[in-house]
Amino acid sequence: MTELVEPPAPAEPAADPRWCDRCGESVAAGPHGACAAARALEPPRWCAHCRRRMKVQVVPTGWSAVCVEHGEIRG
Repeated sequence: MTELVEPPAPAEPAADPRWCDRCGESVAAGPHGACAAARALEPPRWCAHCRRRMKVQVVPTGWSAVCVEHGEIRG
């Protein structure tokens, strides 16, 4: 017989992002001015807290990005 197990709750994101949510590189590596400019028009592609590639869906009314560890964000 199998047991039903509750899925784990998403982990709390760190207070300060460690990774660029556009290019996936470390924010400490240097300025990300081009990334910040592009993010004004594009959704994030990388999770800023764990550097996982996110599943992104763009619709005419906005976008959603899902990290398997930290959940969904919308814009």
